[in-house]
Amino acid sequence: MSVLRPGETCWRVARAGRAAFLIDTEAYFTAVYEAIRKAKRSVLLLGWGFDPRARLFPDGKDGPDDPDEVGRILVELARARPDLDIRLLIWKSALPVAISQQFFPHRARHWFLGTGVKFVLDDKVPFGACHHQKVLVVDDELAFCGGGDIGVDRWDTPGHLDVDPRRIMPDQECHDPRHEVMAMVDGEAAAALGDLARERWRRATGHALPRPDGPTGSDPWPSHIPAHLRDVTVAIGRTEPAWKGRPLVDEIRSLTIESILSAKATIYLENQYFTAPAVAEAIAQRLAEPDGPEVVLISTGRSPSWFDQLTMDRARSNLMWRLRAADVFGRFRAWYPTTRGGSKIIVHSKVSVFDDTLARVGSANLNNRSGGFDTEAELSFEVASEADRMALTAFRDRLIGHFIGHTGDAVAKARAEHGGLIAAIEALNREGRLSPILPMAHSTLSEMVATYHLGDPANVSDSWRPSRRRDRLYASARERPRLTVG
Repeated sequence: MSVLRPGETCWRVARAGRAAFLIDTEAYFTAVYEAIRKAKRSVLLLGWGFDPRARLFPDGKDGPDDPDEVGRILVELARARPDLDIRLLIWKSALPVAISQQFFPHRARHWFLGTGVKFVLDDKVPFGACHHQKVLVVDDELAFCGGGDIGVDRWDTPGHLDVDPRRIMPDQECHDPRHEVMAMVDGEAAAALGDLARERWRRATGHALPRPDGPTGSDPWPSHIPAHLRDVTVAIGRTEPAWKGRPLVDEIRSLTIESILSAKATIYLENQYFTAPAVAEAIAQRLAEPDGPEVVLISTGRSPSWFDQLTMDRARSNLMWRLRAADVFGRFRAWYPTTRGGSKIIVHSKVSVFDDTLARVGSANLNNRSGGFDTEAELSFEVASEADRMALTAFRDRLIGHFIGHTGDAVAKARAEHGGLIAAIEALNREGRLSPILPMAHSTLSEMVATYHLGDPANVSDSWRPSRRRDRLYASARERPRLTVG
């Protein structure tokens, strides 16, 4: 039975003639450049953040007029093609976040003023929430969705080098190594993401955009990227808070719990955060089964911001204690990746692969707020054929391999030789580039923050009742798996 049910665990199910997984931002930015240059009628971007100074092809060189800056590329494209409708809808970030981004994307409004690029900041979310969807749609015929925004501190390669002058920022400093994943689809799935983007635009501006009529007759798919899946079922999942008369949409959270409870052999989770008790309790339930699945979590060793270190890292530590206690059969591992020189890699991706039948790539973190407080978008790929199942396995193995300096084929061979994913990783991780995520000692303040998940509400009503949050979150975590299984 499929875990993808429109209205419950996803919004829509559509077909894509082609789908591809883009590992790390070099691949994403290169694909974006080719796709938008092929656009015939529209480019729609949804983002948490956006910086027009972000370079799509950084070379590590100085220069105030870099021709590869995305803002410059979009302006020139709009000037050369006045008939091309280019719209950017970006979250109007709160002041503390804006300060950390040198007041971008707010300053981007002046960048695009008087150009053909329509740039809008979207603040239509509850107090304390954010728009976190990362979607780019070209002509309703090609779409990207995943964890990556277009910013000055995002570009990196799968090599995640200790020193890479191409990770250069406008101040000529280099940012830390960073891991991202995006998915790319065409066909009906791309058109569905176009509908999602247009609905967001309508809510933000009050202006309804018409759906394009018919195909353009061209193909915006980047010519250098092969399709990893063909003629595949794609589900679009969302998170939207209950606000101003609109009901709660928690399709992504529902699918996460359902996928964990349905997995047979392997659960692979790659995520920036891991603080949701409901997710941890579902995993704990599976770990208690004698023949349950292996569970591998890859996350950041330490969050780059002090606020996330206090809130997300501390709350994750409590869940590590819970899962270590539940792991009576030794089937759970949590690791963080480092470079060859030992520097921590920022894991910003939001990816999960269940067995060899379901892969998910989106913007949602494994925290509370991504399940019902922020807005999120995700693509899920459910497959049945042997070729497609091999493609999903290869995707997962390639992700694991690139963290430990091995190919995906080497990971597949190690799985066969050692009898499982965890054993394969431990056999190949000779350099120690994956280190265990261990529970942390708490101060009085951090214990309070972690216990009550301060900064990480599960929904709008929860955001105003932190004193009741602990009981409510854990009650939901205990009850949800039983309801889903039954």
